Amino acid sequence: MDELKEKLAALGLPTEQIDSVLETVLGYLKDQLPEGMSGIVDSLIAGEAPDLGELGGVDDIMNKAKGLFGG
Repeated sequence: MDELKEKLAALGLPTEQIDSVLETVLGYLKDQLPEGMSGIVDSLIAGEAPDLGELGGVDDIMNKAKGLFGG
């Protein structure tokens, strides 16, 4: 998260607004995800490995994503 904050600051976003901007963007992303998946975003932002539950492991998800793009 710190890296993202640094990148936003480098773009000229005032330091005092960065947390508010990130909160807004993350809230929007969570609202767009299917029900019950916002916890994955929370885990990633906290630097933790998300509990993927029924989705399987990271390898399973990557293979499913590759399949969507013909890979």
